[in-house]
Formats: sequence, structure tokens, C-alpha cells
Amino acid sequence: MAKQLPIIVEKDENGYYVIECPIFDGCYSQGKTLDEALNNIKKVIALVLEDKINQSFLRSYQSKELSFHTLAV
Repeated sequence: MAKQLPIIVEKDENGYYVIECPIFDGCYSQGKTLDEALNNIKKVIALVLEDKINQSFLRSYQSKELSFHTLAV
């Protein structure tokens, strides 16, 4: 069964989509289009999951609550 992973998507000042999967350290990518960025992050997640520690973490991962907020400073 596929796990649902949180990702954060932001369009940067150059028009690229930057995506991060915050549950894994260093798990981020980008793309000129949203589809390209999503395909790229899937590849990065696959690489991250080659590590047995990350595989173990993913097996036990269950999101209890997930929300996204912005804060003006």
C-alpha cells in the first residue's frame, strides 16, 4: 500500500517550482513546471529510500495531523 507523504511546493522568484518532502533530510527538488517538479521529487524520494534507515522510518510513518501556515514578518 502506498504511503501518503507530505510535500511543500513553492514557486520561486525565477518561476521554478521548488518541492520539499520535509520528513526526510535533504529531500527536495525543482522543475520548470509543476508536473516536472513532482516527477523530480518522486525520483529523489526513491533515492532517499535506498537508505535502510529511511525505509524503516517510512514503514512506521503515520501522519497524525498536517497543516500549512504562513506567517508575515
